[in-house]
Order: sequence, then C-alpha cells, then structure tokens
Amino acid sequence: MDGIVLHEKLANAPWMDPAIWRLPGVKPLPPEEWIIRDEAFAGQMQLRDRLIAKRPGDVHALLDQGIDAAAECLDLALDALAADHSYQRNGDDLVRPDGVQVRIDRAAPLLTLGRLIQADVCILQEGPEGHILTGAILCFPASWTLAEKIGRPLMAIHRPVPEYDHGMGSRVQRLFDAIQPDRLLWRSNAILHTDPTLFRPRSESDPPSVRYGKPGGQYLRSERQILRRLRVTGAVVFTIHTTVIPLDRLTAEQRAGLVDARLKSG
Repeated sequence: MDGIVLHEKLANAPWMDPAIWRLPGVKPLPPEEWIIRDEAFAGQMQLRDRLIAKRPGDVHALLDQGIDAAAECLDLALDALAADHSYQRNGDDLVRPDGVQVRIDRAAPLLTLGRLIQADVCILQEGPEGHILTGAILCFPASWTLAEKIGRPLMAIHRPVPEYDHGMGSRVQRLFDAIQPDRLLWRSNAILHTDPTLFRPRSESDPPSVRYGKPGGQYLRSERQILRRLRVTGAVVFTIHTTVIPLDRLTAEQRAGLVDARLKSG
C-alpha cells in the first residue's frame, strides 16, 4: 500500500522502561548511535524520495536564520555516514545501502539529508520565547503540519498536546538550554493507530477525531527522538526515527506490557 512501510520488530518498547515512559523521559546516547538503519530502510527511503520529489513544500522548510545550522547538520551527518561502510562516496554523490545515488547538494542541506537517512530532522534555535523551529525535513509527521510549526517556539509547537502545559514546557526548555555538544539525549514514545500511513499531516484546527482518528487500532507507531547540540552554530537538532508495526509482531513480553501502559490512540 502506498505510504505504508511496516517494521518486522520494535527495537525499543518505551513502556517497558519507566525512565523513558515518564515525560520528558530522556537518557544519554553515545554519538555513534545518533543515526541508525533498520529493516525498513529501503521502503522508508523510497517513500521519502517520492515525498521530497512530489511534495517538497509539504515536507521541507528552512528559514534564513537556520541555513548555517542546517549546513552544519548535514556535514555532521555525512561524517557519521562515513563510518557506515554500506554508504559509498562517489565524488559529490553518496550511494545509499539500497543502491540509490544521492547528490550532496549543500545549497539544499535538509532536502539532501532527507534522502540519506530514515530519520526526520528538525533544527531549533534560541529565540526571545525559547527555542524556535527554523528548519526541518519532515516526511513522516504524526498528526501535525510543518507549515503551522515553522518559526514558532516550543510552547506554540506543542499547543494541541494536553500533557504539554506550562510546567512541562519549562522543563523541556531547561533541557534544551542544558544540552552540550556530543552529549546526546534520546527518548521514545508509542501510540496506537488504526491508520499505519507514515505521512500523516494534520492541522491544529482539525477536531481530535480528524487529527488522531478512531480510538484503538492494530498498529503501533513509535518515534526514536534524539536531541543534539551543534558545536558551531549552537542549534539543537531534533531527529525522529519512526517505526510502525502491527501489534501482532510485538514480542510476547512487549504485548504483555501494553496491558498496563495505557497507550493513547491516534
């Protein structure tokens, strides 16, 4: 089905780890684990290629103030991919593990990055009201729309999320302020869905029934979210690696843990 790429396994079940499951629930992560590939790489990358080619205005945005940070992020990612021998450098191109050759276009750093790795990438930089979203490649939005979020601070970005009140917003802002280069932080979430489509943009003005769909569902969507501060520009990079998996593919232990997890539906 178009727009649907399912995983065979869930590498991390956040509801099984209390330190992750409690908001904001972050843990340290070694820099070498920033960018990962999994069994859904080829399928997700084909979908990313199509979205970037046919709907660039829906999946990409970059403000002038975010250009230098986006370029730094691309360079950092290219350094990380150089350690993965499944990627092959060919002059100004990089050949992905699935055999697709991608031109390294430094004039379009986020669009280039979006065709190289599975994760979506958001750039956040300090502003008068806290960190604001100055750029993103967002091929797999989960009930939000990049056009409504670009240029807005964290509190406004999370406005439709009930749990993200002023108290939580202050905690997250302090977290952003404290991040140090090369000291990555990660967290993950999980939500049940009836629709496994990866590209699911929704407007803030949509009613909950439209934004989140029907209650329940036989698919679980989980995001591996990583925060990393760039050394030169000081921007914070937020990467989102998405897994969508049918519930019947979870392990017996993971399914048993769902009983007490009280997952939301979306």
